[in-house]
Amino acid sequence: MNKNKFNHWSETKYLKSLVSNPLIEVGDYSYYSGYYNNYSFEDGCVRYMWGDSKSRELFNPIEQFGWDLDRLIIGNYVCIAVGVTILMGGNHNHNTDWITVYPFESEIKDSFKSKGNTVIKSDAWLGMNSTIMPGVTIGEGAVVAAGSVVVSDVDAYTVVGGNPAKLIKKRFDDDEIDKLLEMRWFDWDREDILKASKILSSPSIDNLYSYYLENIKNNKK
Repeated sequence: MNKNKFNHWSETKYLKSLVSNPLIEVGDYSYYSGYYNNYSFEDGCVRYMWGDSKSRELFNPIEQFGWDLDRLIIGNYVCIAVGVTILMGGNHNHNTDWITVYPFESEIKDSFKSKGNTVIKSDAWLGMNSTIMPGVTIGEGAVVAAGSVVVSDVDAYTVVGGNPAKLIKKRFDDDEIDKLLEMRWFDWDREDILKASKILSSPSIDNLYSYYLENIKNNKK
């Protein structure tokens, strides 16, 4: 059975069941929806990333060249739609400060420049056909509109869109965002999250904060 095959547009797969690359870190209940392009997550959504079984057979830039390779870090409850492209470290050999951007084989060892880890924090939603450029951090609860190209960091609980992606709006006011970042519901125990699912599926941050004070914050050891 092909674990990467999607049988219908409504089908999603948890990333933890798909990921084997040691350079990809995935949180709980984050999912990928890949039906319409039928790409696998590691070899379609994530691109130019060394560490899958095929690339490990071909070469090892860590041992051969001493490269410090960028990682992909995905938090909990992240939603990744069909057609999303997350560009990673394998294409960081084109240097615009050199005379040529052409990566001559003899100069490959010295051509790599790390962009830093790509981080998609918990509860973010990457819309259909969006592209995430290397080294970007997407904040908690952020939404990337369909077809966008994200070239710089995205603040928590904001909506961005366009090419390059720019701020469209904040999802909540600053005080509400501060409360959400304090509560970090996506880090709670699964049982507590399910008990609060009705509140989480509403716009009432005050109600969630009351639940948090009564059931989560004061019960921390």
